[in-house]
Amino acid sequence: MGFAEPVIGRAFARPVGSTHPTICDVSFPIMERFVTERLSAERLREEHLAGLVALHLDPDVSRYLGGVRSPEATAGYLAASMAHWDQHGFGLWALRTRAGEFAGRAGIRHAVVAGAQELEIVYILKREFWGRGLASEIVAALVRIAHPRLGLPSLVGLVVVGNGASCRVLEKSGFVRERTMLSPGEEVVIYRLAARRET
Repeated sequence: MGFAEPVIGRAFARPVGSTHPTICDVSFPIMERFVTERLSAERLREEHLAGLVALHLDPDVSRYLGGVRSPEATAGYLAASMAHWDQHGFGLWALRTRAGEFAGRAGIRHAVVAGAQELEIVYILKREFWGRGLASEIVAALVRIAHPRLGLPSLVGLVVVGNGASCRVLEKSGFVRERTMLSPGEEVVIYRLAARRET
């Protein structure tokens, strides 16, 4: 089975409040859940804290995420992620295998990149799920969700230099390397995916 249409809740409209040309006002239906061929995704909630804590405590997983995060830092991350959903009507989803095991997190969020408001695609999987094509699967699903419903000119992906696997995931999904920038203590590659225009 391929990508399935998400389960859509109530309509939710929220102006982004930015005049930057890469961001426009958003009318985005809340998608509580969606499924791909091998994963299910559900809106990130408090019940996912334990899975996130374990994910963020893995040094291999956190290598390109700024380092291992304490449980307290992860609780703050989860609170901010849930607030993003409340404010904008979209955000991060918890990922599960078809057997119900917590597999990681992924989503679309507002971010300031090089001083500009952007919409960023993010994804991370537990170490045991690496190398199976699951990251490419979830990124493809997020792209299919984002462009037609958000109506945005582009999405960006940020990858720490040296993370070749993540670069390949974005390139496979059509993202193009734009430039590098310095983030606190790290050099980061900015990838961009422009929305396809209907003909």
